[in-house]
Amino acid sequence: MSDVLFPRLSTADDATGVIVSWFVDTGDEVTPKTLIAEVAVDKVDAEVYPEIAGTITLLVEEEAEVPLGSIIASVTPNR
Repeated sequence: MSDVLFPRLSTADDATGVIVSWFVDTGDEVTPKTLIAEVAVDKVDAEVYPEIAGTITLLVEEEAEVPLGSIIASVTPNR
């Protein structure tokens, strides 16, 4: 399994960000080229891609505010 982390878009220790939108649903097949989410910190937006191919499980709801670097999804490799 591979964790998908909220990107560290700020150097502040207590910074948080928001999941602007998910482009996949739990159970979808993804690859490292699959855009899975758009996230935002202050005035910076970023796209999130998984590191491995497999089946994704979303762990955070859209529009949720989370600490930077926290786990927002996981990808289980296909066998």
